[in-house]
Order: sequence, then C-alpha cells, then structure tokens
Amino acid sequence: MLKKLMLMSICALTLSSFTPKDNSSKDKKNSELFLLIGTYTSGTSKGIYVYRFNTEIGDASYVNEIDGLSNPSYLNLSKDEKFVYSVGENEDEGGVAYALSFDKKNGKLARLNSQKTFGGSPCYINIDPKGKYVITANYTGGNVSVFKIKKDGTLFPSNQIITFDKKDAPEPQPKSHLHCVAFTPEGKYLLADDLGKDKVHKFNLNYTEAEDNSVQFLQAGKPEAFDVEKGSGPRHITFHPNGKYAYLINELSGKVTVFSYNNGILKDIQYIASDTTPGTDKKGSADIHLTPDGKFLYASNRLKADGIAIFKVNQTTGKLTKIGYQYTGIHPRNFIITPNGKLLLVACKNSNVIQIFKINSKSGLLEDTGKKIELDKPVCLKFASLHNK
Repeated sequence: MLKKLMLMSICALTLSSFTPKDNSSKDKKNSELFLLIGTYTSGTSKGIYVYRFNTEIGDASYVNEIDGLSNPSYLNLSKDEKFVYSVGENEDEGGVAYALSFDKKNGKLARLNSQKTFGGSPCYINIDPKGKYVITANYTGGNVSVFKIKKDGTLFPSNQIITFDKKDAPEPQPKSHLHCVAFTPEGKYLLADDLGKDKVHKFNLNYTEAEDNSVQFLQAGKPEAFDVEKGSGPRHITFHPNGKYAYLINELSGKVTVFSYNNGILKDIQYIASDTTPGTDKKGSADIHLTPDGKFLYASNRLKADGIAIFKVNQTTGKLTKIGYQYTGIHPRNFIITPNGKLLLVACKNSNVIQIFKINSKSGLLEDTGKKIELDKPVCLKFASLHNK
C-alpha cells in the first residue's frame, strides 16, 4: 500500500512538472507594436499620436502624443526607428519637414527641428535606404525637396528643390502636383508621382560623401520619367515583395496601373478599375498596399462609395483580378496592413475614426472587427517595434 501511494505521488509530481505554462502575456507582448498616427490639426487633434497595438486581436491603447505640429499628415521612421520625420502640410511658405526623436521606453516623441520645404502642401515624406536624406513631395508647390540628415537626426536646410513646371514652355502645360516619393526595391532610384502631369519621375541617387550640405542627392534618371494614361492622376506607388512588379493608384481615373519592373525601368502591363462608382467622372482613389506575402492588393477610394477595393495578384504575371469591395467610413485617405498580414487599419479622415478589419488569409476579403480608434482627422498610420533595433 505504501509503495502504491509513493508511486502515485511521484506520478502526480511528474505530471505537475509538465503542466503547460501560461504564455498569454508573453504572446501578447510579442504581437504588440507601436502605432503612430499623423493627423490634420484644423480640428481637435493636436499632432502625432502614439498607441500600442496588438496585431493579433486588434486592441489599441493610448500611449502618448506630441502637439505643436501643424498638419503632420504624413510621416515615416528612420530604419533604426530612433527618429520620426513628418510633413507639415501647409500651403505656400508654411510647408515644412519636421524631425523628431522617438523614445521607445515611454513612447514619447520630441521635436528636434524643422526646415522649410519651399513648396506648398508637402503631403509625403520618405527616407533613403541608407538613412542619409529625407525627401518630401510638395503637392501645391509642384516640386520635390531634399534634406540631408545630420548625425543627431536633425535636418540641414534643403539644398535641392526640383521643380517640374517649365516657365519657358512653348505652350500651356499641366501644373505639377507631386504626391509621393518612393524608392525602388534595390535602392538605386527614387520615383516621384506627379498627379498633375500624369508622370512618374525617375532619379538616380548620388551618395558622394561630404561632411557639409553641398551634395546634390538626386540626379535625373534615364529615362527622366514614365508616362501613364492621360487624366490618370498618379498618387501612390508600391512594389510587390518579389521586386518584379509595381502598383500605382491613380486618384483621378480611379484605376490601378500595374507595371513590370526591372533595373530602373517601369513598363505598364495593366490598367484596372479600383473606383467603379457609376454616374461620376470625378474619382478619389487614395492609397495602395499589398499583403506581406504579395497575394492580395488593396486600394482605397473616396468621395463616393468610400471603401477598399480588393484584388488578387497573379504570382506569375503580376496582374490583378478584382475580387471584392469593403465599405468603410468616410474618406479613407490612408491605410496600413500589419506585418503579420492579419489586420488592415483604415484612417477615415472625415469619420474621425480608424477602423480595424480582419484579413481572410485564403480569400483576401475583409471583415470588420468592430474595433476602432476614435481620433479627429486621422490621415497617416505607421508601425514601429516596441524595442530598439
């Protein structure tokens, strides 16, 4: 009897030692990221907001904010995520580029400095692959501004402003409206989407070393630009993860242009409607993104039937097939997909809300989770890791 009791005790002890540990808190921490939100500040929003966001279940919690920034409507992070660069989307002489530090211990942003863009309404900002320059696309200014980054993350004054409107043109020309500046996958070229001229301008990158602010970073590419269909209004461009295809959302035509891409050359291979709203010639397509695996593409549309067009990507040809449409709040100007490909967040500017949708990994269709972040005029969403890189 004693032996039997001892055996039972040993078995119980053995089983208890193999009881699975509760890893829920660890899993939650691993699935969380910082979510940075740029806003228009004409209402109650003060600037850029920082949240913690769970990329598995879509829960969000407020962390911090920085005020005193005027219309930080688009932002980007340095590669090491220690610095944030944002536009100040103001007209005429009010256009600026902001440099901020980002302390991940408390999610706090601190303003370092700002520089004039010398182009009105800067609406897009990007950082080159080597982290040496910041570039803005200035919508009403019709130009691109280049800023060298100092070692402390602050910006030099812009020493290169590229304008595309020629004053001595023999006949009236469409006015340039720059809306996006994006680097190609191999990091050799910059593409600048010109909504006014229906062109995607191309630049070579000049990484000549200099301690001062004398280097002209952007040099005219060959060819200098790629044309799209007249009346398209190119807005934002993104690349497939394989680097072989590029996808351009056109604001005015409501179409997506599909390009093949090789060694700096874009070749259009398909135009497909994103905004199919009947009864209007004025489209309002805005943003475009692919899932991390490159299987599905999403494009947002505004003004009427606000929502997200859903496409399946042919992995052999890169071409698109439209498979669905998800209605959203009003004016989905910008959206983002979580790095794990499970959730899609939409910044609905005129509904003052960020909606959170679940992505079906098999069909690509979206399902409204019912979860949301309420914030006045949200217009840009970016993720950052919780820890320093």
